[in-house]
Amino acid sequence: MDLFDLQGGIAIVTGAGSGIGRAIAIGLAEAGADIGCFGHASGDGLNETVEHIHAVGRRAIAIEGSVTSAEDLASAVRGIETELGALTIAVNNAGIGAGGAAETLARQSWQHVYDVNVTGVFLSCQAEARVMLLRGKGSIINIASMSGSIVNRDLKQADYNSSKAAVIHLSKSLAMEWVGRGVRVNSISPGYTLTPMNQRPEVAEQVKIFERDTPMGRLAEPEEMIGPAVFLASRAASFVTGIDLVVDGGFVCW
Repeated sequence: MDLFDLQGGIAIVTGAGSGIGRAIAIGLAEAGADIGCFGHASGDGLNETVEHIHAVGRRAIAIEGSVTSAEDLASAVRGIETELGALTIAVNNAGIGAGGAAETLARQSWQHVYDVNVTGVFLSCQAEARVMLLRGKGSIINIASMSGSIVNRDLKQADYNSSKAAVIHLSKSLAMEWVGRGVRVNSISPGYTLTPMNQRPEVAEQVKIFERDTPMGRLAEPEEMIGPAVFLASRAASFVTGIDLVVDGGFVCW
């Protein structure tokens, strides 16, 4: 359907080297957009993501940098606009997992989670909105987590959970700040997803518990985040801003 067609769209996807970020970057390209793939280093999978995008007939570039650096993000946006065109879509996916008993959690560990998961998302939104607001057009999608809305049973991760709650409310706050200026801001909250982190042999038993506790009886595939992202990026969501789209196989219902 034309409503979901992203032809002519120019996107940045942070954390595009693997997992959900890679899947969404490729999915946006399949829907017609050209993609700036942003991440730590080419060796972390960015070039492979770019190759996948080229294979579906779209343009893509790899850009190395950190979401904790406003300068890196501003440079990435400039590079994308120079090489691909005016930025219209942003998916801020870069983030880190974390955890540990709250009473012994080191301040440095707590701060690192917030630097990447919260400040990194804010700086990304800021860099992207600066060009989108000038044109009065754009869709920003922040990847949060169902852990921003619920507390995962038997997991000690107050740092991660609260950082993702911050991403959800940051997205709503920015959506309302920019609601009259043509830029929509929404978040997607995945449930347990079969990313490389959850495919490690040492977490195999834990993954079985995740599957048991998810009403649909399995983990999501990273590619199952493509549809929600394409929807929020497209004209199909032209009247949608400030929402948190939970994609969790029903987990938060139980």
